[in-house]
Amino acid sequence: MSHFVIPIVVLIIILYGIYKKRNIYEDFLDGAKEGMQLIYSIIPAILAMTFAINIFLKSNVISVPLLLLKPILKGIPMEVIPMCLLRPISGTATLAILNNIYSLYGPDSFIGRLSSTIQGCTDTTIYVLALYFGSIKVFKTRYALYVGLFADLIGIIVSIIIVSIFFS
Repeated sequence: MSHFVIPIVVLIIILYGIYKKRNIYEDFLDGAKEGMQLIYSIIPAILAMTFAINIFLKSNVISVPLLLLKPILKGIPMEVIPMCLLRPISGTATLAILNNIYSLYGPDSFIGRLSSTIQGCTDTTIYVLALYFGSIKVFKTRYALYVGLFADLIGIIVSIIIVSIFFS
């Protein structure tokens, strides 16, 4: 059934265009042109964010906060702390950390389940703000950054609580 969903949706769109007496091909080309213009406007923000993330990750800056947080976060596995710190910045970096955790501990371990839940409950807030706000030329993000990071923090805390309740 799932193989037929997209062709059925396309067929419905074509039939609706015929019913409304629209030039479907011209509308499709206009949409493709708008998509290319959108991609053209987003590419600088993507390149800038990718460059900034790579500088951050390659500089090994994450080691210092880990040393400072180790005594404070005694009940939390230290393997997931880099995920918690990097998740608002880079989804790719946290996927690499998640893959490493799976390799070392397995996906069904407590650490594997906790890191999977953190990956699913949080978002790449700074990346999203830089990309989307940058692509539409919004420079005053107001409270979006604070709310996004607070939501990430709540997602991490709730992940730890839920995984501890169900899987420890």
